[in-house]
Amino acid sequence: MIDSLQPGCLTHNCVDDTTMTEILDKSVVSSMQSYVDELVQQATEAGMIVNGRKTKELVISSVLKDPPTPVTLSGTRVERVTTFRLLGVHVMNDLKWAQHVKAISSKAASRLHFLKQLKRSGASQNDLLCFYGTVIRPVLEYACPAWHSSLTASQSKTIEAIQRRAMQIIFAENDYTMSLIEARMDTLESRRAVLTEWFFRRSVLHEASCLHYLLPDKRDSSVTDRLRHAKTFHSVQARTKKFRNSFLPFCLQHFD
Repeated sequence: MIDSLQPGCLTHNCVDDTTMTEILDKSVVSSMQSYVDELVQQATEAGMIVNGRKTKELVISSVLKDPPTPVTLSGTRVERVTTFRLLGVHVMNDLKWAQHVKAISSKAASRLHFLKQLKRSGASQNDLLCFYGTVIRPVLEYACPAWHSSLTASQSKTIEAIQRRAMQIIFAENDYTMSLIEARMDTLESRRAVLTEWFFRRSVLHEASCLHYLLPDKRDSSVTDRLRHAKTFHSVQARTKKFRNSFLPFCLQHFD
C-alpha cells in the first residue's frame, strides 16, 4: 500500500514511514505544500490516513535567512523541528551529530547497569562479553556509516567512554588496552571505520546497489590504467569541511 505513495518530490518509504525531501536553491520558492497535498490525496485513495501529529518538518540549512512557508497537513500546521529521529538516527537541522551521540550514549550507558548485575550474579567473562556485544555495543554502532566520518574528536571520545566502562566492569584489574586484547576486541572508532568501508563497498560501489547512482562519473580508463594508485571515480568537489567529511566524499577519498 505504501508503495502507491509517490508525490512529485524525492520520497523514501519504509514500512509505515514516508520521508519527503525537497532540495532548494537560493531564492527558489518551495513546492513542498503541493507535494504534501498530493501525498495526502494518494494516501486517501489507498485507504490510509496520514498521522498529522507524527508528521514533522525539518529545514536543513546553515545559511538560510528566510525559511520556507510552514507546511500544513489537512489544514493543520505541521510542527517545524530542529532535530528529528529518522529510522533510529537523530538528524539535526545543521547536520551535526551532537544529539545523536547524546542519545545513543545515554541509551547504552543505561544498559551497563544490567552488565553489572550479571557480574554480581556470577556470570563468566565470556557471558559478559556476549551480553556487551549483543545488547550494548550495537546501540553505539547503529547506522554508523552515516555519521562516523563527521564526528568530532570529543564525540568519538564520548562514545568510546561507554566501551571503556564496560571493559572496566568485565576486566576490573586491567586497563583499557589490556582489556581489549584479552577480549579480542577493537576500539569502537576502529570498528566504525571498518563498518563504514564495508558498507561503502557492498552497498554503494556494487553496481546492483540502489545507492550506486550516488557515485560520480568514472575517470577515463585510458588515464587510470597508466597510474599505479589511480582513483576510479572523479572526486567530489566540496566547498565546506562538513560536506567533505560526510559519507560519500569521505569514502571516495579513503576507500576508492
